[in-house]
Amino acid sequence: MYALADCNNFFVSCERALQPQLEGKPVVVLSNNDGCVVARSNEAKAMGIKMGTPFFKVKDLVDKGLLTVRSSNYTLYGDLSSRVMSILSGAVPRIEVYSIDEAFLIIEGMDMTKIPGLCHDLVFKIRKWTGIPVSIGIAETKTLAKLASHFAKKYKGYHGVCVIDTPEKREKALSLTPVGDIWGVGFRMAPKLEKCGILTALDLVRRPKSWIEKTMSITGVRTWMELQGIDAVADQDRERRQSICTSRSFADMISDEKELSLRVSDFAAMCASKLRREHSAAYKISTFAWTNSFRQDLAQYYPTGTIHLPVASSNTPEIVQAALRALRMIYKPGFQYKRAGVTVSDIIDAGDIQAALFDFDQNLRDKQDAISRVMDSVNSSGRQLLRMATQRPGHYADGIRRDYCSGLYSTSWTDLIKVH
Repeated sequence: MYALADCNNFFVSCERALQPQLEGKPVVVLSNNDGCVVARSNEAKAMGIKMGTPFFKVKDLVDKGLLTVRSSNYTLYGDLSSRVMSILSGAVPRIEVYSIDEAFLIIEGMDMTKIPGLCHDLVFKIRKWTGIPVSIGIAETKTLAKLASHFAKKYKGYHGVCVIDTPEKREKALSLTPVGDIWGVGFRMAPKLEKCGILTALDLVRRPKSWIEKTMSITGVRTWMELQGIDAVADQDRERRQSICTSRSFADMISDEKELSLRVSDFAAMCASKLRREHSAAYKISTFAWTNSFRQDLAQYYPTGTIHLPVASSNTPEIVQAALRALRMIYKPGFQYKRAGVTVSDIIDAGDIQAALFDFDQNLRDKQDAISRVMDSVNSSGRQLLRMATQRPGHYADGIRRDYCSGLYSTSWTDLIKVH
């Protein structure tokens, strides 16, 4: 059995946790540069606001006082996420953090009769200690546990915990689940399945394995097995990412190469940090800098430059240097750049790095690896205290439009809530 703890409307819940005046009101959270809606309260969903809706389409609701909006505040969200995960970790032998707002509870070896009660206690404790509402689904497989968490979130009668532990409960849950809501069925695959008459998870399960394998490949077969209560992904590590990209749109267009280099350095450093967190290394570093496609009155340019490293790397100095070399390859004066980013690819396990035959830079590379480890140690608090000289001073979010951003209530002394 597995349990999946899922924070409800997480970004909105983080805003409400420290701004209780937002409870019961329609609230949305925007993407970087206040571009579009990436999180909605239930009240905002009831108003018909969709995920991905451009902010300008709902701004009139904000101006009329009918909708509250917040810019993304990832420092706050990350801190509250770590608090939730800490509570979960203290309750079970092991957790697998799946995303910033989800974690699988590995409950093997525990008394199964006590698990529902434990999960109800966790829902209460997390809400009381952090202010974040959580739903927990319990089932035989991870896919079914995720499905159960949706029911726990949707129906108040479950009081935050839904258990799917019998064939009858499983069949009913599958019959009520649209095929597009199944974990592992992407937004591109769902319309194809619907055209074949597969509208629910139960319809999918009733198709023969040979049809699933032909239509959805091996990943679809695993999902098909999981929906039947057969453990198909539990013992598999999450597949290593083939690429990691960090990019941003700028609040204002940039034409200066030096300023663009500072931004690219930030993105490359973040990619390197992500590689190290995943114990990975990359051979290929690509940099792109694009103009604003919505400004057809301006000259357009969408280049990407790529550097191939002789030895796979995850250290910050080397990744940053390669990204800047790629930028110099593609930069042209006279263009107004609106977006830039860095992608690292050809990723391997850090333990599989092989030195090049004529690699005369190994000593330098060892030093750069050591520097990167020191940076990770110092920056582990979430504040970027150590940075490369080629990066911008301050936080990478500087220069991003965040007109509706809340305070860093839980991580900054200057933003502590004032009680009158």
